[in-house]
Parts: sequence; C-alpha cells; structure tokens
Amino acid sequence: MKAYSHLFIQRAEKSGDKRALLYRDNGQWREMTWTAFYDAVRRTARALIALGVEAQDRVAVWSHNQPRWTVADVGCQLVRAVSVPIYPTNTAQQAAYILKDSEAKVVFVGSGDQLSRALEVVGDLPHVQAVVSLDDSAADAASEKVLTFDAFLALGQASHDDQVSRRLEEANPDDLLTLIYTSGTTGEPKGVMLTQSNVLFQMTSHDGRILPCDESDLSLCFLPLSHVFERTWTYYVFHRGMTNAYLDDPKQVLDAMQQVRPTVMCTVPRLLEKIYGAIREKVQSAPGTRRRLFQWALAMGDEVFRRRKDGLGVPMGLGLRHRVADAMVLSKLKGLFGGRIRFMPCAGAPLSAEIERFFCGVGVPIVCGYGLTETTATVTCHEPQGFSFGTVGKPLPGVEVRIDPRTQEILVRGPNVMKGYYNKPGETAAVFTDDGFFRTGDAGAFDAYGELLITDRIKDLFKTSGGKYIAPQMIETLVGADPAVEQIAVVGEGRKCVTALIVPSFENLEGFLAEKGLQGLSREELVQHPTVTGFFRQKIDDLTRDLAPHEKIVRFALIAKEFSLEDGEMTPTLKLKRKVILERYGHLIEEMYREIDQARKNG
Repeated sequence: MKAYSHLFIQRAEKSGDKRALLYRDNGQWREMTWTAFYDAVRRTARALIALGVEAQDRVAVWSHNQPRWTVADVGCQLVRAVSVPIYPTNTAQQAAYILKDSEAKVVFVGSGDQLSRALEVVGDLPHVQAVVSLDDSAADAASEKVLTFDAFLALGQASHDDQVSRRLEEANPDDLLTLIYTSGTTGEPKGVMLTQSNVLFQMTSHDGRILPCDESDLSLCFLPLSHVFERTWTYYVFHRGMTNAYLDDPKQVLDAMQQVRPTVMCTVPRLLEKIYGAIREKVQSAPGTRRRLFQWALAMGDEVFRRRKDGLGVPMGLGLRHRVADAMVLSKLKGLFGGRIRFMPCAGAPLSAEIERFFCGVGVPIVCGYGLTETTATVTCHEPQGFSFGTVGKPLPGVEVRIDPRTQEILVRGPNVMKGYYNKPGETAAVFTDDGFFRTGDAGAFDAYGELLITDRIKDLFKTSGGKYIAPQMIETLVGADPAVEQIAVVGEGRKCVTALIVPSFENLEGFLAEKGLQGLSREELVQHPTVTGFFRQKIDDLTRDLAPHEKIVRFALIAKEFSLEDGEMTPTLKLKRKVILERYGHLIEEMYREIDQARKNG
C-alpha cells in the first residue's frame, strides 16, 4: 500500500453494506454503510478535481466532528491533496493565519458560525477559490465563493473519475497527507507536515501493539478531529473496519456513551479525572456499609486485572468473588461508559497512576500512550500485558527513543516522525539532532522494564529564585487527582516559592457545603469563604506531604470560573495554556506573593 486512501478503498470494498459510521440527526443516531460512505468520498474527490485542485494542493477543513469531516479529508487523499484541519473553536484571525500560510485553495466549514468567521477573512485570501458549507442550512448564497455541500458535489462529473483513478495510481508514500498546525501554548503555530508513509506506519504498528479490533467494535469520536490523536485513531478505526460514532458536541460525551455503548474510544485524562472525582465523592458520602462494599469490590477488580496484566492465572475462588463484585458494584461503574468498553487509549497529558489503576480495576482498561503531532501521534503505548501503572509504555516497534543525558529530553527517531514544519526550514532544523532524532520538548526517563516515564514539558519546568527546579505538571497531577479539585495551575517561576491557582469542583463539594451550611452562597462568595479556603489548605497539605520543601504549595488562590478552551486558557486536548493563565490572573498571583512577603516580615 502506497497511501492511506488505498487502505480505505480496500476496506470499503470489503465491508460494503456493513455499517461504517454513526452520526446524530435531530437527536437521533443514524448509520451509514461503507458503500454510501465511499460513494460520498469519491464524489468529493470528483468535485475537488472540478474545482481545479491539483496534487499536493492544500484544502482546509474547519468543522466540528461529523461524517463530512472525514468525507472531505479522505476525498482530499483520493486526489493527492493535502488536508489542513482547523479547530472548530479557532477565531477568524487564527484561521486566517493557517489559511494564508498553507495557501489553501478550498475551505470546508461546518457550521454557520464557522462560515461567518471564514467570510471575515477569505476576501483577503485570493488563493481561496471556494468555501464549502458542510451544513447546507448555513450556506450564505450572498457570497459567490460559498457553495452548499450538495452544490459542491454536483460539480463533479463521471468524467472526472478517470482523473481520480489516475491520482490514486500516482500516490506516493512521500506525499504529504496533512498539514496540522500546532495549537501553540506559546508562539506562532507551525504547520506539521505528515506524509502518507507516516500514517501507514502507525496503522501497521498499532496492529501489532494493541488488542485486536474488528467490525464488531464501535468507537466514539468525541475529541476534535483537528487534533492528531483523534484523527489518526479515526484512520485506524476505519482501517480495522470498526464503526465510528461521530459526536458533534464533546460536552455530551457522557450521554453519548450511554447511547452508542462504545467498545473502544480515545480519551484524555481530564475526562477520566472528572468521572473519577464524581465517583469518589459519591462513595465518600455513602453510608459505611456501602463504602466498605465498594472498597472490597474494587480490591477484587484490582487483583484480577493485575494478575491478567502480569500474565498470571485467576484462581477459582478469586474469580467467583470477582463475579460477585462485578454484579454488585463494578458493572454499574462500567455502565457509566456504556458497559462495553474493551480498552480506551489515553494521551494528551499526564494521567495519575492512581486513576489509571482505578479504572483498570473497575473493568475499563486504560491504554496510556505518549506522542505528539510531530510524531503522527503515538511514540509509546502500553502493551496489553506486562506494563506498569504511571508509565506511558514502550516504544512502538521500529521507533527509537533515547533520553538526552544532559537535559533528560525525550528524543525520537523513526518512520512516524514528521517531514518538517511547512515553510519553516530554520525551525525544522532546530528540532532535529545531527543524527536525525526529533527533540520532543518533553523530559522523561525509562524505568527498569524499558517503559517511558514523562517528567514534564521542558518549557514548563521552571526555577524558583533560590535556584530550585520545579516540575509543575507533577504537582498538578498529584493535587488535581483529588475529587475536590477541578483544575490547578502551579506558579512560581523566578519567585521565592510555589503557589497555585485552583478551581474547586463545586459539584463534588456539594455534600461538604451543605454540611457547613454554605450551599446558598455563590461560587464567587465560596472561593473567598474561610471555611472553604481552610478546607483546601488542609487538603493541599495532605496531598503534598511527601513533596520536597521547595515543591510544596505555600499559598493558593481559589477561582470561581473554570479555565476553558473557549476563553483561550486551554488547548484542544485540555492542557493549560500557562502564558495566558499567568497574564489573565496576574493580579491574583501578585497578591499571593505580597501576602507571603508580608507574612514573612511579620514573622
């Protein structure tokens, strides 16, 4: 196979009238067969040729998750065009940078809001020949550049089929498949050039690493397809003939899991942390008998999972107790995910070993991995057996990973590594070593079993004014695992000590607030209330008891409003944008350090 499009066509021809995908239409889940799916992709390819899209021309996709996202993406691949995803939440200015830098000829947009934003900027971008609305009801006929999706498809004729076939024959493993612009926690976005061979390598590598998947599996697609994690997983879903269920609103993921009952799906630590926190809070407020039953059931699940993970048999007595535990407790917890999960790949940020082990014991196996846009997602991931909690697994076969002995930076070389940054030869050269290893910007180490441990983002590591190094993600993962903590941002670069901005989990604190008679107060009042701040002071002291003195959180400020993607404080995979947060809450940070100085003066 020379291109992913060849794999896709092979699967479509093999699976025919079997179900390829699910999508929501007016609140109801509808299905599409492989035959219909491939027909839509082929018609899209014809229409792109009719618009004059040549091999390796760039075509942008600016939309929420929906089947037409993938139809547009794979349609581009059939004609050897390069798809350029844009996050659905991007502003007009952010999108304009990507469209201009990539010189996109065509822009697919998903909603009326995205169409409006596109129309703000395409007038200044003469290379954009057409804006295609994937939502027909949103199309604005007032602009001559705008086409409804049906009108776009109508441009393609049967006579264009020969050209589509010719492009497929000419496909080359070195062709660019996509340009993915890094979301950029700092600095200007860079277009990561990923080739057909990068993606094909990931398909075959995962075949040999994760549990087998087939047409009986269903994946819920809720992370943005604009991100490399969900995008490459979706490619793998179709490669294996699984059903992909597209969720247009990620905030409805818990309801969607109940409705479509996935067997596999990508996730990020933030979702698991929220579910874990809600479960823990409910258990803590339950009567003693129920708490003990929960702990017993979890211990049974943990022991059974551990033995299976380590390749050991499950004794008959333990197996019987586990079946009882599953019937009484564990099955209800698995039901939160729809009750059919076989495994969930998890990446994007650190996940605490405690939470990973909890869900594995419940019967929702988490497959932790590590990767970046520049490595076509996966570099390492857990094997089905023999892994250690708290690690991100071993390198994929064929991928070399080494640790820089001076900086502890993780370096990667292999068929998954990008071609470079588009239009940025200088920045491309800067991220490769002389012998061709990609500098990830992450610090890490290998354990005794050859599994990778992630320490922190090197750019996030900071020194206090006393010269002590601080790894903020480590502290945030430790404290953030507590059900009372919704979000936390550790602060302290160039300062005398560490402080933190903390968003309480108001939902998980309802029992505590009711007990203290505070349930009538607003969130803004609660974060200032001495009972609440005292509660968090004690909790933070308990959670950080084993940290070194210079790592302990000396002071904190509670914040009523969550850090959000919409406000530009988080990346699409829900990682903190530290620079934005530090600027936005600078007044609170300065106030904390003034209070620390005053307290020291007062003795």
